Amino acid sequence: MGAASMLTLLLTHPVEFRILLQYKIWHEPQRDITQPSEHPTSGWDRATMRRCWEFLDLTSRSFSGVIKEVEGDLARVVCLFYLVLRGLDTIEDDMTLPDEKKQPLLRQFHKLAVQPDWTFDECGPDEKDRQLLVEWTVVSEELNRLDARYRDIIIDICEKMQTGMADYAHKAATTKSTYVETIDEYNLYCHYVAGLVGEGLTRFWSASGKEANWLGEQLELSNAMGIMLQKTNIIRDFREDAEEHRFFWPREIWGSDVYGQAVGRPTGFKEIQELYAPGNEKQALWVQSAMVVDALTHACDSLDYLRLLTKQSVFAFCAIPQTMAMATLELCFMNYDMFQKHIKIRKAAAASLIMRSTNPRDVAFIFRDYSRKIHARALPQDPSFLRLSVACGKIEVWCERHYPSFVQLKSIQGGIQLDPLDARTKVILAAQARDQQLAHEKRIAEYRTKYPNGTVKANDAPNANDGSAIEMFMYVGTGFIVLLALSAGAAWLAMQYFGVQLKA
Repeated sequence: MGAASMLTLLLTHPVEFRILLQYKIWHEPQRDITQPSEHPTSGWDRATMRRCWEFLDLTSRSFSGVIKEVEGDLARVVCLFYLVLRGLDTIEDDMTLPDEKKQPLLRQFHKLAVQPDWTFDECGPDEKDRQLLVEWTVVSEELNRLDARYRDIIIDICEKMQTGMADYAHKAATTKSTYVETIDEYNLYCHYVAGLVGEGLTRFWSASGKEANWLGEQLELSNAMGIMLQKTNIIRDFREDAEEHRFFWPREIWGSDVYGQAVGRPTGFKEIQELYAPGNEKQALWVQSAMVVDALTHACDSLDYLRLLTKQSVFAFCAIPQTMAMATLELCFMNYDMFQKHIKIRKAAAASLIMRSTNPRDVAFIFRDYSRKIHARALPQDPSFLRLSVACGKIEVWCERHYPSFVQLKSIQGGIQLDPLDARTKVILAAQARDQQLAHEKRIAEYRTKYPNGTVKANDAPNANDGSAIEMFMYVGTGFIVLLALSAGAAWLAMQYFGVQLKA
């Protein structure tokens, strides 16, 4: 943002200005891949890898920053993984390529990607990432430099994804249908284009040794992470996709008679373009609500996944997109502007989420706060109201189960404190008192067993490590100090009363 934009923001949104200023001053990147010390892992000293980093900046501004902050050689691995999938997606999205040309390219892309000297310059001129395929040799060279454990994962995920993309592209070309019909078909599509990305990344974490080996087998959780992001993007980008005649919302939702009947019509929409036609605002919002509910069903699995991560850079890489997805869902919910233009969260909100998404507890509370905002805008007449309430309630329950609200962290001293106004505090305190009583009774029973006659030998006496002895010494010491203080105070008062002065 320029100086004029920052000045305008200061005058119109002072709180957001403060957040951006804090982010600019206090948020420091974890690493600088251009530094000579980072060259062995980032590959910046090679012209081909520098060009790959440039392509990453050009193709994804949102992910570029977080990818570069992943520690070690994982940043380079993830960069190349992203570029491979971006190249595949560019071919799949290009509507100027006939199906007979597109099919062999898609189904063989996992081999073409690592083939030296392979390039492709037949994409339409309007494809924004066509230059990546024109200069593909820089990517293939770097792919072949990768450790085999990483390259095999990239090729495997690419092969799985290209199969799904080719099937959908062929269906669209042969049936002339541009619609996704059922929710199951919608879920499968999201799995191919995003769930598999989550699987690949998770396998990277395990293969690198940065996370546990068994994490790479948590396919259901990694799939949920990717699907939640993809569904959020599909909801947010509805109008942009519609203008390009790409429709990913399933007909089973937008064409349901339930939403038409909720506004007094006998049936649902027949064509998806009716969602942004004048006069259909209320019905369109009911459909949008159902789409948001569908995306929220993956929130708890995403939180479960994030709790398994142990490396800070890996956690931040995974958590920041998820919290931004929750913010985006809250922005879109019951917001008809989404059907009229492309909307996105404000820069200050994004900066705040980046600074706050540092640990599982804070991320869980971000999820909870946004789900509460979504539920606060829900309307009882919405056909999805109950399902939305359940979805938001599950996030609330998840947070309460893992991070109980009556347990509060001390921001300065550290440690925890219990909320005295919460009834659960009394239960915890009673349980702690009972545990102490049982421990005391156990010590007494042990001494009675060991010394049945009541005599204790000198070398068998309890030492300072014994809990009861420590408590006894603390009580005696505290009493002695209090008594000494009272005595000194009484003597001073007496001297003042009788006018006695101390001699120097």
